[in-house]
Amino acid sequence: CLPMATTGDRPRQIGIDLGTTSTLAAWTDGRVPRVIPTEKGGNLLPSVVAFAGERVMIGQPAKEQLLINPADTIYGSKRLVGRPFHSTQVQSLAKRFPYEIVEGDRGLCAVKAGGRVHDLAEISTIILEQIARYAAAHLGGPVEGAVISVPADYPLTQRDAVRKAARAAGLDVWRLVNEPTAAALAYGLSRNLDQKILVFDLGGGTFDVSILEIGGGTFNVLATGGDSTLGGVDFDIRLCDH
Repeated sequence: CLPMATTGDRPRQIGIDLGTTSTLAAWTDGRVPRVIPTEKGGNLLPSVVAFAGERVMIGQPAKEQLLINPADTIYGSKRLVGRPFHSTQVQSLAKRFPYEIVEGDRGLCAVKAGGRVHDLAEISTIILEQIARYAAAHLGGPVEGAVISVPADYPLTQRDAVRKAARAAGLDVWRLVNEPTAAALAYGLSRNLDQKILVFDLGGGTFDVSILEIGGGTFNVLATGGDSTLGGVDFDIRLCDH
């Protein structure tokens, strides 16, 4: 995404990549996109949330709990958020995670960790709240708006879940952008191009492809598609099985 941030009394807006493996945010300084650092100076926040009694850990501290407390450490939630519990995808994925996946409100899947059931949008909210805190500290004030990239094959239910999670984190979602489209925008915005391009996004959870036509400063998405079970996590699973 190509987010914008302003200073002074005007609102601040950021772009967020809410990833399966990691999450990050960026803003534009003029027309130059800059990634917002975490508190340790890195660019990436692991998309992991762990529960230890009343304590909630996010990012790297949560990731470090995977080996010692896998049942209460939630990762890969992007693949599950907004999906019906009884869907084929969820039932297949449920066998691959060490934490318990259960049926939540409105028949959507949820997770049981830390002694209670958590809506998957709630897990996304925890991650987005942390990203918003990093952005506020970096930009010198609270963030009010965000553009969030999502997999091209996300159905409406999953897009709604992302919007719900962002609102709960105090973010006004200006737009959801398909991840391959966001990549094409970043590639072609500063170039005077007149061509059709193929963009593929091999992420932690999904493999997305889009064909876009660029010309006259406009971007037209001709076709898009993806596979939500062909990401880096699936490569890991196949290697472990082997």
